[in-house]
Amino acid sequence: MYLRLLTALLSMSMDLKPSACFFLLLLPISSHAVPAMGMGYAPKYSASYKHFDYVNPAALKQGKLTMMGLGTFDSLNPYLLKGISADGLNILVFESLLEKSLDEPFSEYGLIADDFYLADDGLSATFHINPLARFSNGDAITAEDVKYSFDTLMSKAAHPQFRVYYADVHSATVINHLTVRFEFKNVNRELHMIVGEIPIFSKKWVGNLNFEKLSDTRPIASGPYIVDKYSRGKSIAYIKNPDYWARDLPVRHGMFNYHEIIYKYYKDSTIALEAFKAGEFDFFFENYSKRWARSHNGPRYESGEINKTELTHKNNAGMQGFAFNTRRNKFKDVRVRRALSLAYDFEWANAKLFYNQYVRAGSYFSNSELAAQGLPKGKELALLEKYRNQLPEEIFTVYWQPATTVAPNSLRKNLIQARDLLTEAGWTIQDGVLKNQQGDIFTLDILLVQNGFDRIIAPYAHNLKKLGIKTNYRKVDSSLYKRRLDTFDFDMVVTSFSSSISPGNELMNMFHSTSAEIKGSNNLPGINDSVIDDLVLQIIQAKDREQLVIASRALDRVLVQGEYIVPNWFINVHRVAYWNMFGIPDVQPLYYDPVNWLLKSWWIKNDN
Repeated sequence: MYLRLLTALLSMSMDLKPSACFFLLLLPISSHAVPAMGMGYAPKYSASYKHFDYVNPAALKQGKLTMMGLGTFDSLNPYLLKGISADGLNILVFESLLEKSLDEPFSEYGLIADDFYLADDGLSATFHINPLARFSNGDAITAEDVKYSFDTLMSKAAHPQFRVYYADVHSATVINHLTVRFEFKNVNRELHMIVGEIPIFSKKWVGNLNFEKLSDTRPIASGPYIVDKYSRGKSIAYIKNPDYWARDLPVRHGMFNYHEIIYKYYKDSTIALEAFKAGEFDFFFENYSKRWARSHNGPRYESGEINKTELTHKNNAGMQGFAFNTRRNKFKDVRVRRALSLAYDFEWANAKLFYNQYVRAGSYFSNSELAAQGLPKGKELALLEKYRNQLPEEIFTVYWQPATTVAPNSLRKNLIQARDLLTEAGWTIQDGVLKNQQGDIFTLDILLVQNGFDRIIAPYAHNLKKLGIKTNYRKVDSSLYKRRLDTFDFDMVVTSFSSSISPGNELMNMFHSTSAEIKGSNNLPGINDSVIDDLVLQIIQAKDREQLVIASRALDRVLVQGEYIVPNWFINVHRVAYWNMFGIPDVQPLYYDPVNWLLKSWWIKNDN
């Protein structure tokens, strides 16, 4: 989303993808505005760029794309806590001030804003609105619209994640018709850039309604598509806005090439796969190794009507796992959490269930330079020494790794160690079940939302039974699942903490104690630790790449030692299948979600 560089910057490693660099040095820059910026490096694309490399500027503009929706939806407002919004709204209907490049660690180019600058003291950022910018109803986008969008998202009517993510933004001020300034509470290395990601919508969309009640009104925003028709929980259709204002901007050249995009909803992904094979929709992003190995086959794959491929990426893998709800008393003792983690046999699961497609996740920044390695030393050790009295000694003496059954380890040895840890924590087997001194029986309820994970949980439950733990797991519908996660009504849940190569404010919503009791936050484990709080702030306020890496490794070390999650796995490719109807750019991005790349950059070769 923006074209040149703001100032001088430092090159280093990256984010969501493991390598590269970016960190904006807060040098004096208010003397001029710029149409692009990179986080710690000069943006890849010059001020005269014509389009991103991962698009085809000559792509055909035609045809209908049909996609899969999973579960249900009951809202056209993606910014509320209550309800489930329809797929596609964020990327197709709503736009932000800036557009993030998919082939750079963290660079943004002007979209709704055509110029912006960061104040000398780093405590405000000013954006100038492109005079051409229009909402779908034809109204010009003004600074007042930007302020209204920000104020609304920061209010209690919107999802609380915005108040966490933008907590360091004090206010938005209208300078003139096309200029808005955001005032910051603190100097924050990325705040001026993530402010550029705020979705912008028209006040007329809300009208006289309360924002929290706005679930059934078609949005008025500036994106390339508008909502055409929909049936709650069944389907939604988007149609290209013929008067789309940004079609000729370099930041949109070669993008959004379909005339119509439809999402059809299916109750689970197994049913959806059969529908895909029958031609009911056009693209399938596969998350299950068994299905990838055994179910993506048949005459239409053999004939070439359906293509099956693995797309490489450089994304930071983050952490996926079975998260404990530490708000519940039985999970408050770290020894209990470690014991239950010891009962999971990843090596067996990878060989028997996953066709050896995965690598074990051992870090909250897996597959990146931000992951802790070996024992702490140098500046990382010096940082952790400040908290020595608040940390377990193992932080300094033992390099944490997830439980393994690779020799000389074994499942039997792990279960013996788990039994001993449970005994230390006051849990012993009595009458064949695990009980504490008060006679409470240890049960574990695991909440699932999709078919497929039951085969993964079943062998884990079998191992836990040897420790006297009764495990219950069941799949619930997506509406109930979301409601229970939003209110932290679970023992254990499968979750993931996605990570960037340049982590920042999003960590507040994942790990900081202020998010532990905020409904709808991503802090599902209920992490509430003063050392983690401080390390999160050090990452957000890091002055350069070196400080970021040091603080991230320290945070990673404290998180994994906290045993908040039973680590799962990751893979460094996107597994996709699609009908042979698409044109695909010759160059693929580095850091991307395959569905977003499909929506933005692919096209239909022949109008069907």
